[in-house]
Amino acid sequence: MSDTLIHPSAVVDPGAKLGAGVQVGAFSLIGAEVEIGDGTIVGPHCTVTGPTRIGRENHFVGHVAVGGPPQDKKFKGERTELVIGDRNVVREFVTLNRGTATGTSVTRIGDDNWLLAYTHVAHDCDVGSHCVFSNNTTLAGHVTIGDWVIMSGFSGAHQFCRIGAHAFIGMGALVGGDVTPFTMVAADEHGRPRGINSEGLKRRGFEPERISAIKRAYRTLYVAGLPLADAQAQLAEQARDSADVQAMLDFITSGERRLLR
Repeated sequence: MSDTLIHPSAVVDPGAKLGAGVQVGAFSLIGAEVEIGDGTIVGPHCTVTGPTRIGRENHFVGHVAVGGPPQDKKFKGERTELVIGDRNVVREFVTLNRGTATGTSVTRIGDDNWLLAYTHVAHDCDVGSHCVFSNNTTLAGHVTIGDWVIMSGFSGAHQFCRIGAHAFIGMGALVGGDVTPFTMVAADEHGRPRGINSEGLKRRGFEPERISAIKRAYRTLYVAGLPLADAQAQLAEQARDSADVQAMLDFITSGERRLLR
């Protein structure tokens, strides 16, 4: 634990492994079977319990509960994990739970995410990288989130839902089915698609031709009124000239839940 800075009021279990330059703030608890990578900051009044593995240069601002047991009545104390990548910012009162033995046994969070105040990530979720979860975002168990997803304040996802890469979930939207990559979802009774996240794609360097292909695929899937099988057939044709459309098609065909349409 060279170059670590631990406040005198913090409690660090002897079984925890802290990398170089780790900081632990006042009144925080670091439990057994916790590994924290170099340069990570754990602010005041945080609870980090294990088994949990945390990467490098993360910042847990304060009052977070990380690595707690899953909120699942079937959980009987089995050994499950929480795995967090690098350079994530986790704001106040965020809760991140471990997996379950009846699920994947692991909750995973990638790199470079912003999890803002009161976000909750439940057991067995798999969150990609470069995502933004605004205040009070809530994920039920077994939710899969692709890279570059933005979830606005007070939005949520039902258990086992998937949200594809570059999707944008609007404020207060409740997702009850799979959301295809690049799609925007607006608040409704259960949320519904409202176009593609074109502004986000432009900011990430998508060329106009790529965005046009994605828009065409969106219209085929959501606007043309086609049965899903017919829409998939047309998407297969469009995918010959677009890797992004192929990604949308692969997402649809790999799903086990209904598609949000």
